[in-house]
Amino acid sequence: MKRRDFLKYTAPAAILPTLINGFSIKAFGSSPMLDALSTASADNDHVLVMIQMTGGNDGLNMVIPLDVYGKYQAARANIAIQEGKVLRLDNYIKSGLHPAMTGIQKLYNDGKVSIVQSVGYPSPNFSHFRATDIWLTGSNSNEVLTTGWAGRYLDTQYDGFPDGYPNAENPDPLAVQIGSIVSPAFQGPNASMGIAITSATDFYNLIDGVTDPVPNTKWGKELEYIRLIAKQTNSYEQAITAAAKKVTAQGAYPANNSLAEQLKIVARLVAGGLKTKLYMVSTGGFDTHANQTEGGDTSKGGHANLLGGVSDAIKAFMDDLKGLHASRRVVGMTFSEFGRRIKSNYSMGTDHGAAAPIIIFGDYVNQGVLGNSPALPDASSVIDNIPMQYDFRSIYASILEQWFCVDQTVLKTILREDYQRLPLISGVACGTITGLPDLNTDDKKLITNSPNPFSNYTTITYITGSGNTLVQIFDTTGRLVSVPVNKVHTPGTYTFTFDAHSLPNGIYYARFQNGPVQQVRPMLKVN
Repeated sequence: MKRRDFLKYTAPAAILPTLINGFSIKAFGSSPMLDALSTASADNDHVLVMIQMTGGNDGLNMVIPLDVYGKYQAARANIAIQEGKVLRLDNYIKSGLHPAMTGIQKLYNDGKVSIVQSVGYPSPNFSHFRATDIWLTGSNSNEVLTTGWAGRYLDTQYDGFPDGYPNAENPDPLAVQIGSIVSPAFQGPNASMGIAITSATDFYNLIDGVTDPVPNTKWGKELEYIRLIAKQTNSYEQAITAAAKKVTAQGAYPANNSLAEQLKIVARLVAGGLKTKLYMVSTGGFDTHANQTEGGDTSKGGHANLLGGVSDAIKAFMDDLKGLHASRRVVGMTFSEFGRRIKSNYSMGTDHGAAAPIIIFGDYVNQGVLGNSPALPDASSVIDNIPMQYDFRSIYASILEQWFCVDQTVLKTILREDYQRLPLISGVACGTITGLPDLNTDDKKLITNSPNPFSNYTTITYITGSGNTLVQIFDTTGRLVSVPVNKVHTPGTYTFTFDAHSLPNGIYYARFQNGPVQQVRPMLKVN
């Protein structure tokens, strides 16, 4: 293939010689989610910032279960956070935060944080690469999707994109990623529909128009030509530069904190008026198989440094946005490809696990903790995982509906199933008033079984309201072993017999879901 033909076919994803504060930036012209976000509401200037904590964050040491602290401490005696050092949350006594997360504690107590317990999906995958792919594409664990969870929607809304873009109505990139990897979340069905800025120059070189010189060689001329094509392709560079130049002063950010540096860039672009809908930033190091804590003080160590870095960066980001009068445009969320096991290992670490909590933050976020403390066994084994309470795609559905005002009828098209929505964001954000049902159902026995323990059969009883009711049975690894109920009921109490004769002895979890309400019930099969 000739050089110019090669560039012709690869230019839509061209790499541009620019960085922001030392971080490469990807400006995506379209992704199924992004287009959905930009067109769902004509006057909606809302922004979502996704913070990826790569490596698999230990959620059990991030949000510590105080109401079952004895079981928690017994399961991980060598790394359990001291009960007296756990950061308390206003008007919530069941759990608290890691001592390093004072910034998130302050935001929570100011009414700007929602914590969602035990987020995962059925039959989790414990490979970093595959699990990340599942989160970003919104796939089930037994399927591989080639499109992102948002890209699928945008394709139905922007037929023929990117032809004609940018234009007078849409001059700005629809998504910006700080980092060098194009997120599968933004992949459309036919093309990446994005351009990347991934050079070694910094942000100030971008806005000042400075580029690195090229050598006076054959390869230097090739590089100069590629830069020319890339600059022609990067139609959004002017918009990014113009937005950045509007902000000449920002608040203080913690030093030596790469996530803070990335979020500082995001704050500058948001406050500068860029209409970009979605930002992706990331921070790594969460694969804590060993030396997760210090031996003499489990509130310190590698994991504490990671969580403190995330917490401090988010607090500085929100303070900066407030000072720039742009905080009301932004909702943010943390996520990781998986959590860690309940039981710690002998290396003062934790191994790949399943569900974990996530944090949603912003001025319009409903304060609270959704879900109960994880169901922990009396005596944990090395294979025990935290049972899922909420599907991660429920988070996506809730944000799309409540922050970007996507119509309910479209959500199933985007996510391919009708996932429950959670009251994460105030109804004021989309001009509606939403109720806040009591989702913390620990004291309400919505699902029970008898006998328990049982041998081959047990009778499961559940109390449901109107709408679809779902009952799932998981084993301790998180594997989905049965879905005995998935249908619409009239409100009432129902029973069925669960046949477990083909299952090995051990602990199982019955998960009940009715609308936004869920509950998990441990069951023990014995001989």
